[in-house]
Amino acid sequence: MGGYGKAFRKAFPYTVPVLTGYLFIGIAFGVMYAEKGYSFLWAGLMSLLVYAGSGQYLAVNFFVPGISLFQVIFLTLMVNIRHIFYGISLLEKFNRIGKKRWYMIFGLTDETYSLLCTTKVPKEVDEEKFLFAIALLDQLYWIMGSIIGALAGALIPFNSEGIDFAMTALFLVIFVEQWGNRQNRIPAVIGVVAAVVCLLVFGADSFALPTMLCIVVVLFIGKSRLDKTEIKYESEEEEETCSQ
Repeated sequence: MGGYGKAFRKAFPYTVPVLTGYLFIGIAFGVMYAEKGYSFLWAGLMSLLVYAGSGQYLAVNFFVPGISLFQVIFLTLMVNIRHIFYGISLLEKFNRIGKKRWYMIFGLTDETYSLLCTTKVPKEVDEEKFLFAIALLDQLYWIMGSIIGALAGALIPFNSEGIDFAMTALFLVIFVEQWGNRQNRIPAVIGVVAAVVCLLVFGADSFALPTMLCIVVVLFIGKSRLDKTEIKYESEEEEETCSQ
């Protein structure tokens, strides 16, 4: 396996929070999908080939008469536009991992992005294999959750109203976890302020893209200062670790 076994063993503990989250929100998606009358096999196939998280939640509503192809494309783009900015921030890292970068681009979900940005690669594991293992494990969790949910939705009928809030809840958990684990919270504060301002100005249906653009502009302008702040906090963490 050329070190892949070790890479997956080392990556798995870091992906456990995603495992617990993806199983539940994958199940929620599967239940919603089954309510439209589709087989669990279609739910699994969609999670394998589309793998869009909140985009899949949105796609459940596309399987009704009257939805045009333009609406599907536009709404999907608006929901997942943030992934453009994710990709830009990972260009340098992905260029180092060869042909696997094509799958890494495809598998770049919010939770995977979070792990790729915050997880330090163990010294005894190849970076390329380790990052690939994280992305693949996360997708496998999502596929499993989708299939389980679709089977449960088909066999155990129940009212699924409000179940789509599971995705929003997961985003909140990830935010709170990162807030608690990082000393430098300036980027998080910038994101929250930008989201609130754009929500008030543009409304709930149109604030996502302006928020992303606003965040990128502010972070780009203040990049040098933010880098210095990040280096300062990292040095303090290293000093605390050495003193212990």
